[in-house]
Amino acid sequence: MAKIVQVTARAVVSYGVNPVARFLLRLGVSPDAVTIAGTVGVLVGSYFGAKGQLFWGTVIVTACALTDVLDGTMARLRGGSSKFGALLDSSMDRIADGAVFGAVVYYLATEDNPYGGVVAALISLVFGQVVSYVKARAQSLGLNADVGIAERLERLLIVGAGGLLGAAGLDWGLPAALWVLAVLSVITAAQRLIHARATEPKVAAE
Repeated sequence: MAKIVQVTARAVVSYGVNPVARFLLRLGVSPDAVTIAGTVGVLVGSYFGAKGQLFWGTVIVTACALTDVLDGTMARLRGGSSKFGALLDSSMDRIADGAVFGAVVYYLATEDNPYGGVVAALISLVFGQVVSYVKARAQSLGLNADVGIAERLERLLIVGAGGLLGAAGLDWGLPAALWVLAVLSVITAAQRLIHARATEPKVAAE
């Protein structure tokens, strides 16, 4: 699944994101501004979702989440991302993820927690943070944990699919998507830890 998404992402960058990125750079818009704007948009979409407007919440969150690709493309076209830009991007991603899953938890709780969706959402939120942390921490230690069946883009797509099913009147749709995501998030965290362990340099015996 990750390879399919990566191929799709490259196609989007080639035919859609690059021209938009160049246009914004010509206007003087910075990648950091796009990062912040995208996060604000996700917060707005999350508010709609929390209030039960699943269709508009999903559309807004998905559209704004695409800025995660756009700001990175802008940074590359400008000559590379700064260290602060990378830090800002990661920080805004965590805020956005927290808002999305917080909204989902709030909405499902008001709907009497159908199919245990609140529990699934909390598991997805916690292990989604763990997945990101393991990769960042591994990189800081000189290890490689850049693997996993459900990275951030896949997680958002799964939640989005569940939101659209819920908006269509299928009350099992969002909880089902969250349970799938919960399982995949746990697996991804384990995959990254195992891969990082495998890439650790072996200490030669004296």
